[in-house]
Amino acid sequence: MSVSIGIPFGIIAAKRRNSLADYSLTTISIFGTSIPVFWLGIMMIYLFGVKMMWFPVQGYIPIEKDGLWQSLYSLTMPSFALGFQHISSIARYTRSTMLDVMNNDYVRTARAKGLTETKVYYKHALKNSLAPVVTLVGFSMAGMLGGSVVTETVFNIPGMGKLAYDSLMRRDYTQEQAIILFVAIIFILTNILLDIIYKWLDPRIELD
Repeated sequence: MSVSIGIPFGIIAAKRRNSLADYSLTTISIFGTSIPVFWLGIMMIYLFGVKMMWFPVQGYIPIEKDGLWQSLYSLTMPSFALGFQHISSIARYTRSTMLDVMNNDYVRTARAKGLTETKVYYKHALKNSLAPVVTLVGFSMAGMLGGSVVTETVFNIPGMGKLAYDSLMRRDYTQEQAIILFVAIIFILTNILLDIIYKWLDPRIELD
């Protein structure tokens, strides 16, 4: 969710630099980066769960019980609370890298050839600006894994983060070690995937 929302927001802000849309998205990004995960989760529970009764206030619905749609619906608030900070960071970073790339010679050459602004942005500028964003996404994963402990506790979701916290509280060190090993494997696989994406985005990069 962070990538699918953050990158388009950053592109829009870069395309409409110094416009109302740019100022609005930048303000939302700064606001989102400043909000603690637990506070946002509690406010969402109060507003959308208790007052408006749009979403369940705690727990989640397994896929095998009511299907994929209901499961995703029950995870809407926890997912948004966990990913909102990272949406803001990715949007700001995408905007900055896009603006840097737009000043390069090959972008001016693409415009001089008569290409439309859509092709200039999405075919020439976007791909070359995504490498730093991919790095940020990799680092954001660590923050999400840490933030999931808080999010799952606030929304009372029996996930990996809450399991790690409960294991630590009852001093179940064997289970805690297993969780740490599992998270380490996820990071290793993520770094391998990021290296592959780097190579796809910029063939000039040599992978040792």
